[in-house]
Amino acid sequence: MKRLKKTILLFFIQLISIAYVVNAQDPEPFGPVPDERQLEWHKMKYYAFIVFGPSTYTDMEWGYGDESPEVFNPTQLDVSQWAKVVKEAGMEGIMITAKHHDGFCLWPSKYTEHSVKNSPWKNGKGDILLDLRKACDEYGLKLGMYLSPWDRNHKDYGTAKYIEYFHNQLKELLTNYGDIFEVYFDGANGGDGYYGGKNEVIKIDNKVYYEWEKTWGIVRKLQPNAVIFGDGGPDLRWIGNERGYAHDPNWSIMDSKINYPGGPVTHAILQTGDENGDTWMPSEVNTSIRPGWFYHEAENNKVKSVNELIDIWYHSVGMNGSLILNLPPDKRGLIHENDIKALQGLKTYVDNAFSIDYSDGATIVASNIRGGSKNFEGNNAFDKDEETYWATDDNVTQASLEVDFGKEIEVNCLLLQEYIRLGQRIKGFTIEVLKDAKYIEVAKGITIGNRRLIKFKTIKTQKLRITFNGKACPVISNIEVYRAPEMIGKPIIRRNKSGEVRIFSDSPDPIYYYTTDGSEPGRNSIKYSKPFIFDNPGQIKAKAFLDSGDSSSETVMVEFDVPKTKWTLTSSSKSHGWYPIENAIDGNPESTWFTEKNKETKSPLTMTLDLGELLTVSGFTYLPRQDGRNEANIFKYQVEVSKDGKQWTTILKDREFSNIGNNPVLQKVMFSKPFTAKFLRLTCIDDVHTEGWMNVAELGVLTR
Repeated sequence: MKRLKKTILLFFIQLISIAYVVNAQDPEPFGPVPDERQLEWHKMKYYAFIVFGPSTYTDMEWGYGDESPEVFNPTQLDVSQWAKVVKEAGMEGIMITAKHHDGFCLWPSKYTEHSVKNSPWKNGKGDILLDLRKACDEYGLKLGMYLSPWDRNHKDYGTAKYIEYFHNQLKELLTNYGDIFEVYFDGANGGDGYYGGKNEVIKIDNKVYYEWEKTWGIVRKLQPNAVIFGDGGPDLRWIGNERGYAHDPNWSIMDSKINYPGGPVTHAILQTGDENGDTWMPSEVNTSIRPGWFYHEAENNKVKSVNELIDIWYHSVGMNGSLILNLPPDKRGLIHENDIKALQGLKTYVDNAFSIDYSDGATIVASNIRGGSKNFEGNNAFDKDEETYWATDDNVTQASLEVDFGKEIEVNCLLLQEYIRLGQRIKGFTIEVLKDAKYIEVAKGITIGNRRLIKFKTIKTQKLRITFNGKACPVISNIEVYRAPEMIGKPIIRRNKSGEVRIFSDSPDPIYYYTTDGSEPGRNSIKYSKPFIFDNPGQIKAKAFLDSGDSSSETVMVEFDVPKTKWTLTSSSKSHGWYPIENAIDGNPESTWFTEKNKETKSPLTMTLDLGELLTVSGFTYLPRQDGRNEANIFKYQVEVSKDGKQWTTILKDREFSNIGNNPVLQKVMFSKPFTAKFLRLTCIDDVHTEGWMNVAELGVLTR
């Protein structure tokens, strides 16, 4: 009898256990989640921007709107070449600037004469969009449409009549050119322009002028599967810079209470997302393969290097974003050979880096499995099925997966993906490898989202462990393990305000050797191990090497003038809250000082640099913002110097930084003779868009 009771008890325990496993439920969604059109977009890693129009021929970035259609005359235009280049680069689609801010249309719109139908190209009988549609179909690419809401050519811009025109053009684009995967509305709106010959400044209220709900409704009706990018989404957001960089954290979530057309959302929030937001709005990460967005012949030798593109890949595709990379056709109407060469270099790297997933066949041990069910076991994160995932019990928000390769292998890169149908949950993760019988940390991060690539220094190990910290139970759909080629990143040499020098690059792989005596650095030079003080004028040269082999980077040389240790900077204008004045002299070109806008008076803006001591000053340097935009860049200026801050001598008057709107590089200005001074005053008489503000990424003086 006792044996019978024991048998029955065990039977019921097994039944209960089986029922628990069988009835383990999917986790509930956590926070905002993507809709089906967003999920389809998330599958795209990388696609092309084609920025093309009259500005290609006028050597401008933003056409004024007064350009004659006659200037648009590509001699060898071949959209099939575009599509072939894009496809061979591994891209998945093309976004075309159907109409940029100058109002010129790349299709024969029946609502304007400012289009290809009045250009010499094909005697006015051509339609670039139709040709591109056919080329995309031939090469298996998706097609997106960029339509600028702002139109500097149209006589009715700023009135209700223009909105009817804008909507009519949108309907043309969405009904005549097949399936569209994305509609892109640029955030640049209102300002000076031709406007049918009025040549005036027109300001609009972006919150209401374009009738966004109606505009979005047209897209939803005519292209229901298309995602919409714009100022305030609603489907995709701008990453907040044009350098092709997303950072950690990068939440695919935004707060609709501040992120709407014309809303008060800041660049800082755009770059990180809002983990406590209420709407799913992932980041589209944009940059150009050249400094400018339109083609400029002077930039043929300024195409991004393969290493730069690889770095961008890790910070966009690998940072929970999708990359849209601009390939501006040249005056022939072709993607330039230099651009193609760089693209092919990136493709070679990506193919080599991610060809072998070393997790295939590995043994996986999970610290927790939801309900003990096979439906949620750790192996699901390694099975290459995007609809399966590893998940933990609801009350387990910290958990780990251990990966045993069965033998020692070299690894240096992981791909992590959440099952985003159920939301973005992870807020913190660490990667450890087994070394000398204990786990050591090799990488960590904050967010994962749709796709996260983590690169770390190459290490040999048999086991690695990934620990996840979730805001809700972790739900991980995919993990892959790679041994990517080492990158010899070009050294970056920076000195901060205290005179401390750092040497680094966009890769974790190299080691650096440097010199301070002008000699060529090599493996017998000083090995860089930590920041060091260099508080005198002088030259630092550095070169990157890999641990093994003879591979090395080019030599990088930076000439430093007097350190900024004693400097202080003041201004007549109030600083923008997010961008303090200290940024202008901190030695970091990626941090920028902005003043607030003075829209009404647009009076001259001054900054006064106190050098802390009398110096012989021979000139000065000005570096504008380096995020790919040009608003608030100083255009017209004057310079004064003083020994005591009371009596001033004007050195330069009514000068300008030529082309700083299109090419915002370091401006180096020499005086006609040296001056002894303790103070230097730089006055911004006008900024590039005459909006009454200015920015400084770095201000410097020249004493030699």
